[in-house]
Amino acid sequence: MVKSPQVPAAHKQLKLDLGIEMERDVNGIEMGVLENGMTYLTQRGLSAICGAARSTIQEISKEWEDNFGLDFQRGRALYFSDYLRQAGYDDPALYMEIEHNGSTHYAYPEIVCMAFIEFFAFEAQRTNDTAQRNFRKLARYGLNQFIYDALGYRPADKWVYFNDRVSILQDSSPDGYFIVFKETTGMVVDLIRAGLPVNDKTIPDISVGKCWSKHWDDSGLSEDHDARIKFEHNYPNYYPQSVSNPQLPWAYPDSALAEFRRWFKHEYLLTKYPSYILRKANALSGGMNNAEQIAALYEPKKIAGKK
Repeated sequence: MVKSPQVPAAHKQLKLDLGIEMERDVNGIEMGVLENGMTYLTQRGLSAICGAARSTIQEISKEWEDNFGLDFQRGRALYFSDYLRQAGYDDPALYMEIEHNGSTHYAYPEIVCMAFIEFFAFEAQRTNDTAQRNFRKLARYGLNQFIYDALGYRPADKWVYFNDRVSILQDSSPDGYFIVFKETTGMVVDLIRAGLPVNDKTIPDISVGKCWSKHWDDSGLSEDHDARIKFEHNYPNYYPQSVSNPQLPWAYPDSALAEFRRWFKHEYLLTKYPSYILRKANALSGGMNNAEQIAALYEPKKIAGKK
């Protein structure tokens, strides 16, 4: 392994802003599904499916993390670097760190698991029958579907959280006023289509509402328009937030709607939204690459070209 002249600073693995939908041991293999439908194996599960010692999985994981950003010239480090980067995986850790029921879980995503299984099946100094057998099975079946079926998991309707709020808020705007939720539904639809779980933990209109409220105050908009007023908003009863229903967010006078739309398009989407989506990158099925692609859609030249 040849190191570049400047060794990069150590990377800290961030805890995932996403919960575990389901996790279980199936025939000695610990596996699970995240809230966005992403499948994973725990380190113990990955060890079992590869027929390899857990300590070896740990060593390879640490080797990747300690040398992230460097050029690998030989051995298993080169194999994992080539395999994962060709697949578009360029995260500083091979696992995702998740807090669940007060403990930390290390979840290895599908592409990383397949790299490990193929390595121990065909590339390691000591290949093994367990890895070869599982590789052949998963090459036909796919790890994602294997975990879904093993856990009896069926993906939930990804639109239900959003659609239920749309139904409740459909006619909740006071006459002569608009609400932020209704004005930002297009953005939320784009997020859901991109794979962001929009649910009780990810509520994009709260981010927009806080930024718009600050703009309202900082720009003295109450001097140019009627005063904003509180309105009653209720979350669906399966949202944890419903225990404090009714909520009392702001409704803004219709006379300020043109200014809101200008601010939303030319200020929020350009300066606030990219950082919001990048903070939510680990909740997207495509990770940071997916988040960067979404954020890039809102570069000034692209926004200016929209009708």
